[in-house]
Amino acid sequence: MRAARLIRMALLIQSNPGLTAASLARELDVSERTVIRDVQALQEAGVPVRSDRGRTGGYRLAPGYRTRLTTLHPTEAETLFLSGLPSALRDMGLADAADAARLKLTATLLPSVRAAAEASVRRFHLDAPAWFREPSAPELLPALARAVWSDRIVELSYARPGRDGSPPAAVSRVVEPYGLVLKAGTWYLVARLRDGHGHGGGWRTYRVDRVTALAPARGGPEVFARDADFELAAHWEARSHDFARALLRTSVRVRLTARGLGRLPAVVDGAAVEEALASASAPDPATGLVTLDLPAESEDVAFDQLARLGADAEVLAPAALRARFRERAQALAALYR
Repeated sequence: MRAARLIRMALLIQSNPGLTAASLARELDVSERTVIRDVQALQEAGVPVRSDRGRTGGYRLAPGYRTRLTTLHPTEAETLFLSGLPSALRDMGLADAADAARLKLTATLLPSVRAAAEASVRRFHLDAPAWFREPSAPELLPALARAVWSDRIVELSYARPGRDGSPPAAVSRVVEPYGLVLKAGTWYLVARLRDGHGHGGGWRTYRVDRVTALAPARGGPEVFARDADFELAAHWEARSHDFARALLRTSVRVRLTARGLGRLPAVVDGAAVEEALASASAPDPATGLVTLDLPAESEDVAFDQLARLGADAEVLAPAALRARFRERAQALAALYR
């Protein structure tokens, strides 16, 4: 356990000279006192770790020294070769670069490790898109990927969903594109707004398929200084639930059978189900029916979702959506008469 932590510490210091004890403690999930003891252990083992004091201080290796701890264990190589999604790399226009990198990495591996890496590729495949959805790459995804990779400030036009069935509103924003996330077959851009003074403002998440135009920002710097403390995975984990909730811009009152209530999580996204169940009434003693308020992205989305529940769901409000279901029922009755 400690040996693995010492190896990781040495690699962290080699890759990021100037890391403080506090930074290393966060990375390794230990106390600063443990970091100090581990640094002493590395020094006693012959690894020339130096500690500089002051504002720009921190731990670093002696000039010209590099550890010899980068040889991959077979298990590590298996994991590394599983870390990429071929379809995602292709969508972003990075497939050729990824193939070249894998070839170069494979050429440097010991035969035993190379066999482990190749075996993992034959045994495991990561398929990101959801079932029954034809995956498609948004037209502007490659351009956004290039902007993310080069830390280039961009101005994007975005079709923001309207509320209560209103048409989408076109908005334009100047943003610092920090990262791209592929979630259940849908691409999202995590970006930081530029304020009126050209500084980074609040964080925003955009569905890439709703970005309608993309251009370099005008009248300012071309690139931004990336926040060194920003971690895309941690940011997404912390904010994805809030983003999903923000998409739910309307509400539908529904009466469900017990079967419809059980099937609701299969047809509605998690954030909406969670809130809907919290609003659910007690089952009617005579019929067993439950009434609840279902958050939805729009009336169109609610119609598509609830139609999959058939007669196990009755829309009570809004009236316009109830009328759409009445028309659908009449059309089906005429068709199957």
